This record gives sequence, C-alpha cells and structure tokens, in this order.
Amino acid sequence: MSDPATPASLDALVFEHAELEKRLADPAVHADQAEARRLGRRYAELSPIVEAVRQLSGVEDDLATARELAGEDPAFAQEAVELEQRRAETEERLRHLLLPRDPDDDRDVILEIKAGEGGQESALFAGDLLRMYLRYAERQGWKADVIDSEESDLGGFKDVKVAVKARGQVEPGAGVWARLKYEAGVHRVQRVPVTESQGRIHTSAAGVLVLPEAEDVDVAIDMNDLRIDVYRSSGPGGQSVNTTDSAVRITHVPTGVVASCQNEKSQLQNKEQALRILRARLLEKAKEEADAAASAERKSQVRTVDRSERVRTYNFPENRISDHRVGYKAHNLDAVLDGDLDGVVQALVDADTNAKLAAAGA
Repeated sequence: MSDPATPASLDALVFEHAELEKRLADPAVHADQAEARRLGRRYAELSPIVEAVRQLSGVEDDLATARELAGEDPAFAQEAVELEQRRAETEERLRHLLLPRDPDDDRDVILEIKAGEGGQESALFAGDLLRMYLRYAERQGWKADVIDSEESDLGGFKDVKVAVKARGQVEPGAGVWARLKYEAGVHRVQRVPVTESQGRIHTSAAGVLVLPEAEDVDVAIDMNDLRIDVYRSSGPGGQSVNTTDSAVRITHVPTGVVASCQNEKSQLQNKEQALRILRARLLEKAKEEADAAASAERKSQVRTVDRSERVRTYNFPENRISDHRVGYKAHNLDAVLDGDLDGVVQALVDADTNAKLAAAGA
C-alpha cells in the first residue's frame, strides 16, 4: 500500500501542530477570542493526524527491528507479521484523516422544511419530517428549537425553521452539519392522505433546506444595508393571533436575501431570530458562489446545491424508506420517522467518504 501522504507534507502538518500549540499557550492570543477559536479548531483538527503519524512512525521502527531479529528468533517473524497488519491499519486511518474536510462540519445548523406539491397533505408531511428531525436531534443529544413556523389548517406546516445545536464541545468534524447536511433536497411521500375518501395512494413532497449556522465573525452585516419591515403575526388560515406588529421581515438590500420571524412575542426577539436566519442564508449564498466558481474542482458525489433534487422517498404502504443518491433502502419507515435516522445518514456519510478516497487515489 502506498503512503497516505508524502513525508514532507506530513512533517509540515506536525510542524504546524507544534506551532499552534505554542501560540495557544500565549495568553496574548486569547485577547482576540475569534482568532483563538480559529486556532483552537485547527489544532483540534490536526491533533488526531499528528497522533496517527507518530503511531505509524513507532510501528515502522518496531517492524524494522522485528525483521532484523526474525532470523535469530522465529517469534520475531510472527511479531513482524502482526506489525505489518498494524501498519496497514494505521496507514488506512491516516488516509481517512487526511481526506479534504468540509470546513462546516463542526457547525450547528438551521434546518427549514417547506411544504411543496400536494397541498394540505404536503403540509402534514412537513410536520412528520419536523417530528422526525426533532426526535433524531434528541437521540443525538442535540438541542433543537423551532424558531419560526407557519402552520396549515389541518395541523401541518407550510414552513418551519429549526435551530439545531450540539451540546458542549464537539469532536473535530462531528458537529450537527456533518450529519444533517445530507438532508437537503426534496423529500417525497407516498401514502393515503387523511383527506382521501377512496383510499387511493397519493404522492406529495416537501423541501428541506439545511444551512450551517453563521457566527457573527463569519458574516459582517452593515445595518444600513437592511430594510426591516414589521407586521402582525398570523396563525392557521391567516387569522390574526396578535394585536401588535411584532413579526419582523428583514431584507438584505445588496443581495435581496430575505429572512422573517413571527414566533416570538416581542418585535425585538423576532428581529434577533430573523438576523440569525439572515446570517446563515448570507453565509450559504457566499459558499454557493464560491462553489460555482470552483465547480471543476468539486469531488463530492453526495452533497449538492441543487435544492430541487429528489433525494428520498417515504413509502407508507410498504413501510419503506429509499434514498435515491446512494441506493439505500430499508423497511423501517416507522422507526425512521420516530428519529432512527442513523442507518440512512451513515450510508450517505460512507458514500461521501468513499468518493473522496477514490478521488484522492485517482
């Protein structure tokens, strides 16, 4: 097996890790919290790589010694065989660690579910998806809060936005985005709607948009670039549920990006939540523009910015879930809708990893 990387490139990463350790030990660095966080993230990202490099070096030294002594003692020949296996395993782990990382994998997300074709049935399905993601977040130990919603007449949702956050410190590359980014796209449902009197199966769809949540330092917003409109919140059927203009719609004039919120009771709270959504949307817009400029270099076989892609089908009569991107199928739809998403999510993670490995070996 070929080395995961050239010795020179690995030495450069080990050197960078040591330099970061020195800088983070300097109290002056922590006067700039944003810079300290950036350095800390890079240090945490490099730490498992450096550990694997050191383990590989140790295994190779032991293997050379075992081979030298194998002629004198057969026990060393057996040890050499075992060390060769350990070297191969360590090299494979290092190959995975050196794959290009999605820089947003440590981030929290804002997830939006929008009813699509299918009318009331689509809105009900959007409600089912909301429950699925809330249950999945609970299983993962994440914190999920509905920050804005527009209900439909039958109890579903025309549009609902959820902030999903990890609790405490997360391992590098193991944030909420690393798992939920694959959910973006059109989700299709096949079932007999509650509004269907003759028992016929209908097909409806809902769209899911997943945005990495932006921090203040990620997106600089000039308040002079914002147009802020206030209006009265409304509930199902457009009936007024508020007697004051507490709902807020913010338009970022230079880009035309719009964010709104009406769930909170006060105008100030709604403004803060709308700004939160706006930052995430502006960050995503900047990322998509950068992706488009470098489209020839993109290797991922899974993630796409095409929000119209039909990514998954939920077939109720057969209790089947199918993900069309990787050919995943399972007959446990009831469990999936109760938040047991690990099977399909892991299939997508593995497909993405394998695509990157294939690209690295090309």
